[in-house]
Amino acid sequence: MIGVSVLGISGSVGSSTLKVLKQFSTEFSLQAFSVHSNLDLAKKLISEFQPEAVCITDPQLYGVLGDKVGTTAIVYGDEGLDAIVSLHSVDVVVTAIVGAVGAKPTATAIRARKKIAIANKETLITFGPWIKELIAEYQVSLVPVDSEHNALFQLLEKESRENVRSIILTASGGSFRDYPLEDLQKVTVEQALHHPVWKMGPKITIDSAGLVNKALEVIEAHFLFDFSYDEIDVVIHPESLTHGMIETKDGAILQYTSHPDMIFPIAHSLFYPNKTPALLKERKPHSWKALHFHEPDHKRYPALPLAYEAGRAGGTAPAIFNSANEIAAQLFLNGEIPFLSIPQVIASALDRIPNSFPSDWEGFADKDRETREFVLHKYSKEVRA
Repeated sequence: MIGVSVLGISGSVGSSTLKVLKQFSTEFSLQAFSVHSNLDLAKKLISEFQPEAVCITDPQLYGVLGDKVGTTAIVYGDEGLDAIVSLHSVDVVVTAIVGAVGAKPTATAIRARKKIAIANKETLITFGPWIKELIAEYQVSLVPVDSEHNALFQLLEKESRENVRSIILTASGGSFRDYPLEDLQKVTVEQALHHPVWKMGPKITIDSAGLVNKALEVIEAHFLFDFSYDEIDVVIHPESLTHGMIETKDGAILQYTSHPDMIFPIAHSLFYPNKTPALLKERKPHSWKALHFHEPDHKRYPALPLAYEAGRAGGTAPAIFNSANEIAAQLFLNGEIPFLSIPQVIASALDRIPNSFPSDWEGFADKDRETREFVLHKYSKEVRA
């Protein structure tokens, strides 16, 4: 049995991970997980799986379940996250927690030499150079769970690096892909949260609506696969059936296509380096009918060129991009700024906050905090009041 720890089990990736664990219950055991505040789900899963430990991360709920529920240890906060990824019974850690908060327990898991199934893109975007050094030092496997990066991961395993000219990330286009540009001035939170393909959490759905999610994935792809930003492309693909493509040096395009369901990349990342041994979901190619691809419009998605700018700048610029976006997305969800202000907030942070090139965790974390404080004090009506 392969022991699994899931950071952020109540989100969309966590829910899909549970589906895979239940389908392959003789191969995997859920040894630990975290939730932020969903105590009902935590109790249900404790009863169903009897994990070794569970972490509650909401500071307002510290101590609420005591130290134990049955035989399951209950831990809390950042120290609790570190504890549940370090357990001897855990072989693979699924980092599905949202935001830069996922970086520290990921680093702890790397030091504990666990296989990392990474769904927390902010870890690499904010702390990329430092995380890469840790991976090299501890020689652990880092397998991407995002459908696009997992597709590229599988394609690149099948083709020699010297024969690959570029990698291509696909994007659905998000909630507003068919809206007239002039209507984006007045879109609501409810409209933004209505994704045409994927059922995801609110923050990532907002990111997808402005292609910020894809912008972040460009930076993540750079750190995952060591391709330059000139070798990473993005295309809009409304059907969301093709998740990644590679262009070979002779101009051919190889693509990975599957039903848009996170069980595919999650199962792959859990079983890796072995293959998923059973059918997950069947869909024949004739059911696809058509696959469409077109270039993203930078007027509709201004965050995308900002990500390339931040990525090429290097250092802490990607961290600034990510932190500014995290706060801006939350401000939009809170009704404090309009949707079109999100890329403007990111651009302002990149312009006003000096880039730096730290060599340790603290340097990147300090820039993350500096950016969050800058955005809050400049744009949050509540903070300024």
